[in-house]
Amino acid sequence: MDRTRIVIMGAAGRDFHNFNVFFRDNPAYEVVAFTATQIPDIEGRVYPAELAGSRYPDGIQIIAEADLGDFVAKVPVDQAVFAYSDVPHVYVMSRASWVISLGLDFVLLGSKRTMLESTKPVVAVCAVRTGAGKSPTTRRVTEIISEAGLQPAVIRHPMPYGDLTRQIVQRFASYEDLDYHECTIEEREEYEPHIDRGTLVFAGVDYEKILRAAEKEADVVVWDGGNNDMPFYRPDVFLTVVDPHRPGHEALYHPGEVNFRMADCLIINKIDTAEPAGVQQVRDSAARYNPRAQIIDAAAPIFIDEPEMIRGRRVLVIEDGPTLTHGEMTYGAGVVVARRYGAAELIDPRPYAVGTIQRTFERYPNVGPLLPAMGYGARQIADLKETISRTPADLVLIATPIDLRRLIDIPQPSARVRYEMQEIGRPTLHDVLAPVLAKAKAQGR
Repeated sequence: MDRTRIVIMGAAGRDFHNFNVFFRDNPAYEVVAFTATQIPDIEGRVYPAELAGSRYPDGIQIIAEADLGDFVAKVPVDQAVFAYSDVPHVYVMSRASWVISLGLDFVLLGSKRTMLESTKPVVAVCAVRTGAGKSPTTRRVTEIISEAGLQPAVIRHPMPYGDLTRQIVQRFASYEDLDYHECTIEEREEYEPHIDRGTLVFAGVDYEKILRAAEKEADVVVWDGGNNDMPFYRPDVFLTVVDPHRPGHEALYHPGEVNFRMADCLIINKIDTAEPAGVQQVRDSAARYNPRAQIIDAAAPIFIDEPEMIRGRRVLVIEDGPTLTHGEMTYGAGVVVARRYGAAELIDPRPYAVGTIQRTFERYPNVGPLLPAMGYGARQIADLKETISRTPADLVLIATPIDLRRLIDIPQPSARVRYEMQEIGRPTLHDVLAPVLAKAKAQGR
């Protein structure tokens, strides 16, 4: 039997999942390579045989996406499967044009082939863009599940940037688990807030094994999406968070538009800080693209312990890295707080950036006078620390999901900015989640 030879284009997440659930044991295909982009230093590895399965005893090589042209000139390839997220539609079609010019078919897999079924009720929290507010929404969902006397388990979208053989199935219940798995800043930002609330978190590489492990401990599985990717599991309730600070993006980015169209409930977040015209544009898009969806209006209240520290100060604002980079946000909660409480100036860290942080600014020139909290490895964390130290600020505002001071010694005075999700009016998340809670209680009887 002739096999279709494919390359999977990814960023150490959706690409591995698509392979595991559709290609790994499929005799009609042979995967000859993964490509890697978007995340620093994830190429040059091998997808190991322990994950690749018996058909791939030597594993599968992972090359830089930029090297695909040279690769297919030497190795026979029939198709390229696009499998990463939070990119404009025009970018996807540009990649398609490039792939087709190399003589390959360009392929996108849909939900039917890639969503796994769970024995437990599943709530999926996704978004149309990175930085829309998935994480506080997920925390609110787990709070409601716990208040109903049920046990939630969060399964987080993959971030396997280290030794893949050690990351097949990961379970996080304490800070010690984070240390054991040598988690990056990006991983800690997603896991720590759940651990602080006593919620179990699962992640890793093989998401069927991860699901089966979570099902043993959970009454309800909560899918905590990454970027604007689709769920890996078929949800009983599909929540999609929409950002009125970026109106129109719900129909301009892949696969965020998929989430926008598939959602059972659209959450229009940050209404308290967005322009009314942006909120209305999002409502109009919802009526056009997904008129069956319920709509929840939500605010994103911001908290800071010592706002008096800000007035008259020259402030360095540190925001979530992915939100500022491929999420393309030019401000976040830290900027809102700095302006609200009278900062004299936002200090631009770019002249003081070093190493990998400097290269991040070069790759994403539109970030502006903010510091993305990049920390995909020890070297990048060290560069982040040095950049902070070199920046002549009176005050550092930490507006990341975790307190960076647990990982980095910051010499300047500093303050923490936090934000949550709060529904406005009806329906509420309680209303939308009621069928899931009822199903979980019925299963427990």
